[in-house]
Amino acid sequence: MPLDETDFEILSLLAEDARRPYSEIGEAVDRSGPAVSQRVTRLRESGLVDGFTVRLNRDRLSAGVDILVTVTDPGDLGTLRARLADAESVEGVFTSADETVRFTGRTAAADVHAWASELVGEDAFEIELLDSVEWEPSVAGSGFAVACAECSNTVSSEGESVRLGGETYHFCCPSCRARFEERYEQLSE
Repeated sequence: MPLDETDFEILSLLAEDARRPYSEIGEAVDRSGPAVSQRVTRLRESGLVDGFTVRLNRDRLSAGVDILVTVTDPGDLGTLRARLADAESVEGVFTSADETVRFTGRTAAADVHAWASELVGEDAFEIELLDSVEWEPSVAGSGFAVACAECSNTVSSEGESVRLGGETYHFCCPSCRARFEERYEQLSE
């Protein structure tokens, strides 16, 4: 699914304010509100837009300190990431290519060590207190590349898409699509 400049403008406007009315976005990109709605639906179905969220003013929300934790002994990576994703006080989980896991969160200053120990295990981490936390999503300077559902190669404008079981899948070539559909049918049976 190739993206054009209008798609990038829509994504930028949504990143600034996801509650912005489609009619207002339409004015900015010289399209109608319904046309913007159709594009956003297409972006969601393709998986490029995963959802809409709210940014909170964390300083006004609650007391506590911002923490960055580097896990020194992650054990089973999948289990750890699932536990961190489910933890209410964890705000972001990051895994690097070398499988180093870091996460951020906010907790009471007196409970920092106990909080991290409960999440990852006693002495399996290093803690840094953060001075400030800022995160602004941006699509500027980034190119979107849809990955083939079969081989993970980049899907170009010559790729193919198919809707199976209510999900849209993208493929780089007809052979990847055929292999995926065949396996999908076998698993569905």
